[in-house]
Parts: sequence; structure tokens; C-alpha cells
Amino acid sequence: MQLPSRALESSALSAPAFPIAVLPPAIQIAPDRETRIKSPSASDWSLSESKRLFDLSIALLVLALLGLPLLAIALCVRLCSRGPAFFVQQRVGRWGQLFRIYKFRTMTFGSDKNGPAITVAGDRRITALGRWLRRLKIDELPQFYNVLRGEMSLVGPRPKLPQYEAIVNMPYRPGITGAATLAFRHEEEMLRHLQPSQLDHFYNRHIRQLKARIDARYMCRASFRSDLRLIGATFLSCLQPPPALFSVRSAPPPQIVAYPPQPLHKSSAATSFETVN
Repeated sequence: MQLPSRALESSALSAPAFPIAVLPPAIQIAPDRETRIKSPSASDWSLSESKRLFDLSIALLVLALLGLPLLAIALCVRLCSRGPAFFVQQRVGRWGQLFRIYKFRTMTFGSDKNGPAITVAGDRRITALGRWLRRLKIDELPQFYNVLRGEMSLVGPRPKLPQYEAIVNMPYRPGITGAATLAFRHEEEMLRHLQPSQLDHFYNRHIRQLKARIDARYMCRASFRSDLRLIGATFLSCLQPPPALFSVRSAPPPQIVAYPPQPLHKSSAATSFETVN
């Protein structure tokens, strides 16, 4: 796969070649009309019992190894701000069925009802601990419980809120990571300079359809190897800082070069002038 635009790529991470065709940049798409992908096709691997067995094995392993750290993080979330440790929300899953997704809470309790559903970098509703959890994607780890329940997969389109779902009757499970997730891994940085009243319009006009196309094209050609490469690329991207494209840098101050003083010599031509050798 080639990611949709250089503007959406990390400056340091070279993503593996996924089987997705080249797409135009997000800002060049003008989906004023309502376009949704209906009943997309899927590869044999995406619908296979082998994929489900792989998901189940990894989910059990992660929850067994990280059980105590996850409990410690939940305790820190509970102690650092008022409210529950986990954020629970209805998302759209396989065949359009709603399910409850679990995350570590990264925002002040109840703030999701008092602001836009789309969060951006620098959102004041995000807690101090939540910024760190979001930066390393640790807030997504409770979703391995959703994988265990059969509601999600390791790799697939991210589960959306009903108003943002662009794939109708999706035959595969949504994933913890996916092709569009990797391509838009710095989405919050991209949207940070928009006004809250503009977020929904910009997302629906420039991002939603593109992410659906990337995910649909990946899932119809996905394989065990491509899923492994995507999982590895996602892990590496969590360790990478946001690219310079999304950071505002001030111009460097002018450099003043100081040269050591030179000895003065009397000129043989005129004693009233001094020259520097």
C-alpha cells in the first residue's frame, strides 16, 4: 500500500508495502454528495477462522502479560481525575451492529457530551495523564478485551461512531489498528488548528470517505503477512514523534560570528591610517 499523501506520512517511519492502490491527497477530495461504501468485499483471510484464532491468541497473551500494568494504569487514571477509569462508548461493528468499546479515560469526566466528538491535539478536555496515554496509544489497550469477546479484531477499520460510519454492512470486524489508522496516525495534529464548529464538516468532507476507501481496499486484499507488517508498523509509529510538518517552529535567531581581534600595524604609506591584516 502506498499511503495517500506525503502529508500523512511520518517523517521517519517507512511503512511496509500494503496492497492498496494510490489515492489522492485528502484535501483534494470533495465529497459534497453522501457517498458510503456498501457491503464491501473481503479477502479469505479477513473472514477466516484462522484470523479469529490468531486474534484470540494474541488477545489472551497480551491480557495475561499486561494484566497487572493495566490495573496500575486504571488506578492512576482513577486517582488523577474525577470519574471512572474506563471510557465506554457505543460504536458500529460487524454487519452494522453496535457494541460497547472500552478505553482508558483520557478526558475529564462527562466532557465528551459537552464538546465535539472529534478530539484534536491540545484539546483542553484531555487530562495531563491522558495526553501521555494518547501519545503512546496506551489508552487503546483495553480493546484487547473487545477482541476477546469477538467484537473486534487486531487489524481492521477502526470502529466509528454511528454518525461517522462510512462502510455499510461491513462483513469483517473492526480493528485495534488498520490501514487508515496508520495513514492518519497524526490526525489530531492535522485538525488542531480548526475551530470546534468546523471539525465535523471538515472531517466528513475531507477525511471520512478517504479513510473508508483505504480500509476497504486493504481488507479485500489482506493476508496474514500484511496484517503482521501493519501491526509492526503501528507499533513503531507509536514510538515516533509527530512529523515536523505538524509542528510550528520559530525561525532560528541570526548567528553573529565573532572573529578574534587582529594586531594593528602602521602603514608605511600613511601613518594616519591603520589597516588590519
